[in-house]
Amino acid sequence: MGPPRAASLAGPAVDATAGVTVKVEIKNGIFELTLSNPDGIVTGVRYNGVDNLMEILNKEDNRGYWDLVWNPPGQKTGIFDVIKGTEFRIIYQDENQAEVSFTRNWDPSLEGKAVPLNIDKRFIVLRGSSGFYTYGIYEHKEGWPDFGLGETRVAFKLRKDKFHYMALADDRQRIMPMPDDRLPPRGQPLAYPEAVLLVDPINPDLRGEVDDKYQYSCEDQYNNVHGWMSFDPPIGFWQITPSDEFRTGGPLKQNLTSHVGPTMLAMFLSAHYAGDDLSPKFTNGEYWKKVHGPVFMYLNSSWDGSDPTMLWEDAKVQMMIEKENWPYCFALSEDFQKTEQRGCVSGRLLVRDRYIDDQDLYASGAYVGLALPGEAGSWQRECKGYQFWCRADVDGSFYIRNIVTGNYNLYAWVPGFIGDYRLDATLTIASGDDIYLGDLVYEPPRDGPTMWEIGVPDRSAAEFYVPDPNSNYVNRLYINHPADRFRQYGLWERYAELYPNSDLVYTVGQSDYSTDWFYAQVNRKLDDNTYQPTTWQIKFNLDSVSPSSTYKFRVALASSALAELQIFFNDQDKALPHFATGLIGRDNAIARHGIHGLYWLFNIDVASAWLVQGVNTIYLKQPRSQNPFQGLMYDYLRLEGPCGC
Repeated sequence: MGPPRAASLAGPAVDATAGVTVKVEIKNGIFELTLSNPDGIVTGVRYNGVDNLMEILNKEDNRGYWDLVWNPPGQKTGIFDVIKGTEFRIIYQDENQAEVSFTRNWDPSLEGKAVPLNIDKRFIVLRGSSGFYTYGIYEHKEGWPDFGLGETRVAFKLRKDKFHYMALADDRQRIMPMPDDRLPPRGQPLAYPEAVLLVDPINPDLRGEVDDKYQYSCEDQYNNVHGWMSFDPPIGFWQITPSDEFRTGGPLKQNLTSHVGPTMLAMFLSAHYAGDDLSPKFTNGEYWKKVHGPVFMYLNSSWDGSDPTMLWEDAKVQMMIEKENWPYCFALSEDFQKTEQRGCVSGRLLVRDRYIDDQDLYASGAYVGLALPGEAGSWQRECKGYQFWCRADVDGSFYIRNIVTGNYNLYAWVPGFIGDYRLDATLTIASGDDIYLGDLVYEPPRDGPTMWEIGVPDRSAAEFYVPDPNSNYVNRLYINHPADRFRQYGLWERYAELYPNSDLVYTVGQSDYSTDWFYAQVNRKLDDNTYQPTTWQIKFNLDSVSPSSTYKFRVALASSALAELQIFFNDQDKALPHFATGLIGRDNAIARHGIHGLYWLFNIDVASAWLVQGVNTIYLKQPRSQNPFQGLMYDYLRLEGPCGC
């Protein structure tokens, strides 16, 4: 690559060939970044002998851009807004770095016409760095109009004649279709616009496959680096997200990554796999300010294009370097706190469940995090503030670093146990704090001994039976891919093939949840293209029933999509169910090839009069049946006997 070169900023430069436009060019001897002025759109990236890695066939404002979706009060349909600045400033420039700003400010004359936010988009190029950083500061001033924010992100549209190979994990990378393959007659639309069957793709090797951008979604905790590779010349263009702190909904929140375009996204806020709960609403003129990013767009190249894994492996190394350098010392906005301005929290989490062990257990592998104050578990729907998470060590010890100053609750959940932990005290983090909390004890919901259980309490339905896809609708990436087999298209239709006339019956002590419990309780499609509700059964034997006592049935859901769970004990013809959730959830995980959405836990008192000595049946009914994507995913079910039985 040669010795580091100084960052230089040339501009504004005039390109008179297509009318008068003004552009900003930043270069450091490794690459050259071109930004429209004052819009702040990435119109060009020159690197490794290629004049422009961005899609030159697209208009300049459809190459590399920040965007958002917003809605005024009472308006359900979101307004898509490519964020274009109105003022350009050079924040700083010397031989080691350049930082530029593109701002767009709101004033009352824009009410109803533009999202009521002041937005400052920043771009940074460093000496010797093969790539550029971008971050955005959003501010809603006190007294400004109410609005909702459905999504915000950075999108990059790369050259389709160059970038054909996409990677987002060691075992999730492949040659991708061309965008033209998704359009008729090459592509055949399936059950929704995002899913397309490739009937005559430009690359004949892809014929018969399904393409859907949601098949490449990823939990934020693993969504650190993804992007595209060109083979001629061998170039990688990668999006690296070094921290989750500015993303909403916690470590399990799922977001889009890269997909056919070739398109590459840095998602900051979205309703994907969650629904409207993850779309913040700003009401009563509340003040709000948040920094999204910085994220890093990394460029790499090799002499030999025969092995794409070389570029991928290098991108992973760079991702680790970026994570180690977080929070960046070079981002110059005073709203982005540096290491010395932040604080830390540590301690140890234990689990107390006397029905499992007389001693407190280490909360090994627990997710421990700080988020805005709220109820236990509220972090998964929190979408205005910052969140800071870590995984506990084997002995339950945790250390959360680089926390932005402010007020938080400490939250946790422990794989293998139901429910959510929250430390009652509000933690106020000040600059330089290193708070040690000592031993914390989580007591998960428990009233009595386990009589039986189905599944594993891990907030996912992955342990249940995920069928093979219909051979006419496959993504070959996920064939013989146990960890991601649920990402195949159309799995919801397999239920009616397995259970054409009657529904699932699970017999405790005989059935195996990995083969006998379908991953999602979906509707059955009938011959006339209507849908029929389904009622599953759990059969179990009781040697005796403790009279005048209360049992407990705990149902943890991994997902709900415009669905309802009605539960009947030994009497499915009862006029009203013994328990009903009502209509819940909009996470759409069934249609979006997810294995979970948001987590729900229901703790149901079961009167002994509802049970009988001998064989009992619990009926689980999902009555909402307008479309194939309404349904539930279960995480874990457990029946507890009365205390002391």
